[in-house]
Amino acid sequence: MTILRYVPVFLLVTLLGYGQVPQKPRRVELPIQAETPVRELYRQLVSQRIGGIPTPKRMKVLSPYLSNSLIHGINQTRACRDDWFRLHPKNDEKAPSTWTEFGLFSGFDDRGQPQAFRIEKAEAEEDGSFRVYVSLTEGPPEKPWNWRVAVVVMPEAGKFVINDVIFLRDKDVETASRLSELLTGGCDGSRGVGFSHQDDQKEQK
Repeated sequence: MTILRYVPVFLLVTLLGYGQVPQKPRRVELPIQAETPVRELYRQLVSQRIGGIPTPKRMKVLSPYLSNSLIHGINQTRACRDDWFRLHPKNDEKAPSTWTEFGLFSGFDDRGQPQAFRIEKAEAEEDGSFRVYVSLTEGPPEKPWNWRVAVVVMPEAGKFVINDVIFLRDKDVETASRLSELLTGGCDGSRGVGFSHQDDQKEQK
């Protein structure tokens, strides 16, 4: 009778133990899952340059790796760019360089066309997102040079997607910046207003 008394306790402890087993590998797998959309997108980036705002056709390829918010931001910036050039058909005013001279996921100017990438690490944030640090490489094989970006990855609709890119400060870049902020430059929503008019609006507010 004494032994039978402890059987239910033993079964309960065993069941609780089994219930906890799947959680341990889950915590290990999350950073790997967060890296997946970053790896796939940067493979696209090094195989085919994304200069300026992607075309709708190109966006169909990239969209599976991007959050709804970032997709909306890119599409709105494309509409803003088109509106700007409609209002300035003779290029009487310089358009924001983000639309033409910018590597959307890599950086400005000579950082716009990386030839290789390497994922360094993924760091978990308190809100459930991850920062995936990526090293990008450009230049001739005998003298390549590198820079880093931090890709913000978040869970959405049952998978991880890219929600932003942070262009990190380094010896050649004085201040860090975010893709989500750069996309709004020269725009009032989907309207192309240019930086001077945008600055005037900020002062009025």
